[in-house]
Amino acid sequence: MLEPLRRIVQKVNQAPDLEQALNVIVRSVKQVVGADVCSVYLTDFEAREHVLQATDGLDPRSVGRVRLPLNRGLIGLVCERAEPLNVDDGSQHARYVFINDTGEQQFRGFLGAPIIQNRKVLGVLALRQREPRRFGDDEVNFVVTLAAQLAGAITFARISGELARLQDASGLPNHFLQGLAASPGIAIGTAVVVYPPADLDAVPDKAITDPAAESDRFLGAVNDVAEDLERLSVRFSGALSLEDRALFDAWRMILESDVLVEGVLARIQAGNWAPGALRATIDEHVKVFDQMEDGYLRERGADVRDLGRRILMHLQNLTPQPILYPTETILVGEELSAMQIADVPRESLAGVVSTTGSGSSHVAILARGLGVPAVMGAGDLPVGRVDGREMIVNGYRGRLYVAPREAVKAEYLQLIEEERLLNSELEGLRHLPAETTDGYVLPLYLNTGLVTESRPVGIEESAGVGLYRTELPFIVRDRFPGEDVQMKIYRETLATFAPRPVTIRTLDIGGDKPLPYFPVSESNPFLGWRGIRITLDHPEIFLTQVRAMLRAAIGLENLQILLPMISTVGEVDDALQLIQRAHDELWDEGLAVPMPPVGAMVEVPAAVYQAESLAKRVQFLSVGTNDLTQYLLAVDRNNSHVAELYDELHPAVLRALMEVVKGARAHGVEVSICGEMAGDPLAVVLLVGMGVHSLSMSAGSLLRVKAVIRGLSRARAKEWLASVLPLEDAASVRRRLLEAIEEIGLGALMRPGK
Repeated sequence: MLEPLRRIVQKVNQAPDLEQALNVIVRSVKQVVGADVCSVYLTDFEAREHVLQATDGLDPRSVGRVRLPLNRGLIGLVCERAEPLNVDDGSQHARYVFINDTGEQQFRGFLGAPIIQNRKVLGVLALRQREPRRFGDDEVNFVVTLAAQLAGAITFARISGELARLQDASGLPNHFLQGLAASPGIAIGTAVVVYPPADLDAVPDKAITDPAAESDRFLGAVNDVAEDLERLSVRFSGALSLEDRALFDAWRMILESDVLVEGVLARIQAGNWAPGALRATIDEHVKVFDQMEDGYLRERGADVRDLGRRILMHLQNLTPQPILYPTETILVGEELSAMQIADVPRESLAGVVSTTGSGSSHVAILARGLGVPAVMGAGDLPVGRVDGREMIVNGYRGRLYVAPREAVKAEYLQLIEEERLLNSELEGLRHLPAETTDGYVLPLYLNTGLVTESRPVGIEESAGVGLYRTELPFIVRDRFPGEDVQMKIYRETLATFAPRPVTIRTLDIGGDKPLPYFPVSESNPFLGWRGIRITLDHPEIFLTQVRAMLRAAIGLENLQILLPMISTVGEVDDALQLIQRAHDELWDEGLAVPMPPVGAMVEVPAAVYQAESLAKRVQFLSVGTNDLTQYLLAVDRNNSHVAELYDELHPAVLRALMEVVKGARAHGVEVSICGEMAGDPLAVVLLVGMGVHSLSMSAGSLLRVKAVIRGLSRARAKEWLASVLPLEDAASVRRRLLEAIEEIGLGALMRPGK
């Protein structure tokens, strides 16, 4: 059957739409297998029905009209089991359901194959025979293979809205495409697809005879890009806070870094022309970022690629075609860059969608700073077919609708109005304390780094910085930054938030985050030489950084030091000795530096069960729930195959947090939560009940989290915590917490995710 299979697959791939693809399948399979009937039933998950969508052999008038309740009949059994069903007389099966409209009473033999995509059964490809018949193994394999081919076409049709239009007469609701929620909010607008300004991958190597002239040409292009950045920074000076505009400084740092500029110049001197030298240098630099586990730092590779394309554009003297941006522009791209966002007039930008990237990308950071809804990682979006189409962006849940039906659009217009009213209410919480109704104060801090994620409200509303990442200044250089360079960087942030505390994490590099000048190659970087393990093995790196931190805090005295990736108490003991040594050295040099509070990060299971021992040694514990959840559940949330298993409300995660709080309480040590869990209104109910002492999050979550804290008592939060601890799965926990949020009258915080 290989040759018929090849022909059918080719016809399906060439079909201009889903309707024709389905008709090709049912006609061809019926003929090749010699069945009396071939039909396709599609699953409508929202209506909870199996819908007959194509047939050759049944009454054609039943297409779109015949509907089976979810998991009923033989079709439902195939969906339920997610495996083929082959019976010689389906009419005698216990699950058989008779449907008069199809005229199927005359058929007995039955073969059904599930149409599966990403573990979801989208429908069933079914064969019927008038006489009793058990189909052969080759025939079963043939049908299963075609069902798999059909899955891609059905998924595409759902994404593009084609399936909704095809089934319009039957009233099926529209379906959404799932991406990653990157910036909260809802937008309805017109998709404008943009592409990279130049193609680095297409650049060949080419020998040159005048390296000096070629070097000048390259440096001129770098200067042109620097001027582009300055113009964009000025354009957004009124729309972004000073903190958010720091991302333009980060781009300049990467653009002017020794690794980039000197790397290209060296290759030019070796005889390669500027575009080829640029391509090779960018490729080498991007590989460093791509290997990193930390999502924030891995996304910096996209910035390097985009800067490389901008430089190439100037080297090639390309002039981008002017784009007419509609009033409500949804900017869409396969690898969208923050500079492409910056090209759109602020008053026209309604939403942002990228098929790659995450919430840590500069695209997402800029979107949050501008208050624009964004969805990243929408890998199945058919970018080439959505330009000019109406689109809905749900930045709360990472959902996209292309060419939405009127009913869906009307629902989202209502949600936008509800969101407007909610934001108006949240504005009234500015400058009010994050305090429960029974007087328990829970300070809210910011997670940040060199490129901050805060809006203006972030500086005003936060109690300080709960996590300051220090890796980027190390990554963009060709050598370790000196003590004075680091001191200036830390001083700027400490001064910005003074007198509020700023918790600076010591360098967290390793096999997953190698430095260009300090490579680490390991087969399993997640469990390798990284974080505190490296800096303790290289005390000269650790001491220089700690000295810079201590000097930066002179006269401000708002520094707190955080030690990453702690898995043994010995690591804490060794680190504390080095911190004391750095402190003593500075005193000996005549600098009156105070000893700051020191904390340990709890992000691996070993630290959970040694929380009490760690609490004997440090002034605070900070739980990195992102990594802790990944380690506890053995799930890489950046892996699309298993990402749906990642859930910070998993009972194992909740019990681990209880263990940490218990261990810290034994020694009167405070516990902070600094992962994304801290910014989740649902999780906050439980964290208040556990008695954590502070939360650290992105700025966009501050007012929503404050609304939850001010809407409940600690006593009630403890009751809700007690009610979820016996539950055995995250879905049950989530349902209970949604009830809790509704009870305190804050259900609107979660409704945009519907």
